[in-house]
Amino acid sequence: MRVLAAMSGGVDSAVAAARAVEAGHDVVGVHLALSAKPGTLRTGSRGCCTIEDAHDARRAADILDIPFYVWDFAERFTEEVVETFVGEYAAGRTPNPCVTCNEKIKFEALLEKAMALGFDAVCTGHYARLSVVDGVPELRRSADEGKDQSYVLASLTPEQLRHAMFPLGDSVKADVRVEAERRGLPVARKPDSHDICFIPDGDTRSFLEKRLGQRPGDLVDAETGAVLGRHTGVHGFTVGQRKGLGIDAPAPDGRPRYVLALEPVSGTVKVGSAKDLAVSRIEADRPIWPSETPLDGPTECVAQVRAHGGTASAVAEVVDGRVVVELREPLRGVAPGQVVVLYRPDADAGDVVLGSAKIAATA
Repeated sequence: MRVLAAMSGGVDSAVAAARAVEAGHDVVGVHLALSAKPGTLRTGSRGCCTIEDAHDARRAADILDIPFYVWDFAERFTEEVVETFVGEYAAGRTPNPCVTCNEKIKFEALLEKAMALGFDAVCTGHYARLSVVDGVPELRRSADEGKDQSYVLASLTPEQLRHAMFPLGDSVKADVRVEAERRGLPVARKPDSHDICFIPDGDTRSFLEKRLGQRPGDLVDAETGAVLGRHTGVHGFTVGQRKGLGIDAPAPDGRPRYVLALEPVSGTVKVGSAKDLAVSRIEADRPIWPSETPLDGPTECVAQVRAHGGTASAVAEVVDGRVVVELREPLRGVAPGQVVVLYRPDADAGDVVLGSAKIAATA
């Protein structure tokens, strides 16, 4: 096949491209320039999409002896990912920008361009398994549970999955680094990127305040209604947050307080105890079914609400177009705006993604 390998400049995408070459595909490497003003150098493991990352991707492509290009997707990335991120926080929701980036950039914008240029597939370094059963794609957890990225890929459509390649799905990260060393790839020991790529210093609150300004409101005890303090904007908080609340006096029982709910219209941030964070029911909109098949009545599954962790056995069904998930064990810190991903357990070949949807309400 003609394969377009998305090369971020990290070890995973470099090894994924190498495996595509080794499999006999006609591979072209591409680095996505996602920032209009990329930083010159990385700072340890923070951030990505820097000039240094583009150079690392080019060096890896040279070693693999494949053509390499840099495509400028900065404007679309800003519109689809950054502005969506800011807007969601302003509305009191907690988005996952990696889910949005995979959906809107890597497997919409990039795949559209790749198909227009005659490529058959886009190859990435994601840790997820992909198979086709009777012509229907199945997205599964990767062999490396600690690196599994099926959660952030669960918003892909069946058609997008048909043109996707994840060569690292059956590997663990330690082995990928060893392979990179063996292949002579200079990124073999490069640190993984962490945090949000467009907030390399990790200070999300400051990033949002620069764009949204200050929108003062009250910090309120959810049980008593007492005003405990003031804040500069609901965009500085997320459900489940414990630190940085700006409350001087301790709770009457001496235990930590957590953010329970955000009300962007009134500017109210409600706080309370850890026990009040427990959620047993999730309602979610905009469902996507990677395998083309919506849930057929109440379905036993595993629900996951964060990229790493936040899982519970559950029963899910579609009611009036909305996905309703009844959790068998309560989860804490579940916020509107997050994505809930439903899996069919399969211990032998990695859990199968049934579908995903954006959380609208919890109880």
